[in-house]
Amino acid sequence: MGRAGNALQQVLEAYGISQNKLAVTMGTDRANVNRWVKELRDPAGDVIFEIKEALKQIDSEAAETFVRLYLG
Repeated sequence: MGRAGNALQQVLEAYGISQNKLAVTMGTDRANVNRWVKELRDPAGDVIFEIKEALKQIDSEAAETFVRLYLG
């Protein structure tokens, strides 16, 4: 557990993206984003794609970094 959460936390911090902004862009609750970042819950495979797409809308470089960190 934690690969996605760790990657997401690094990207949000590095690109100055708030959990709330990501949640709003994704159309989900901020609590979900917080659970992923805190590694309390791993996002499902389809949600990883949604995270990438939302990050792409906010900052395409952030999305690329997320994928790179997630895939290792």
